[in-house]
Amino acid sequence: MLRFATPLFFLLVGIVSLIATLNLPKATIGNANGPLYFPLLISIILIVSSIVYFFQEWKLRGIEFKDFKLLKEGKAPRYLILSLIMMLIYTFLFERIGFLYSTIIFLGGLMFLLNGWKKWLLNISIAVIFSFITWYSFAVLLQVSLP
Repeated sequence: MLRFATPLFFLLVGIVSLIATLNLPKATIGNANGPLYFPLLISIILIVSSIVYFFQEWKLRGIEFKDFKLLKEGKAPRYLILSLIMMLIYTFLFERIGFLYSTIIFLGGLMFLLNGWKKWLLNISIAVIFSFITWYSFAVLLQVSLP
């Protein structure tokens, strides 16, 4: 039964988000349904993906499910706990120092956690470049206000 936990969870999330999207108020300016399109698309994709994932797992129901056991072995528990701690720190820093700097710190921390210190230049480069491109795309090109 554990095999079906993830697809059923995301199916439920998709259905709840679909209901919430359909209850959004109509826009008063421009296209009245404009605010519905993107969340509606995401909800439908999540529901369809969850159903596909469920049937993929249904085909494998006779095979032993080891995925949750793997989370308890090796470095996985350490990575999971440290990632959660870094996410909490990221949410704390986000409002205080802004999107760009907090994202660089967060991605840098994750990159060093996963790649180690030997690839320091790659880790820092990816964290800075990805954060800057994301910030530039939203703040400058799309003119979305970011903290």
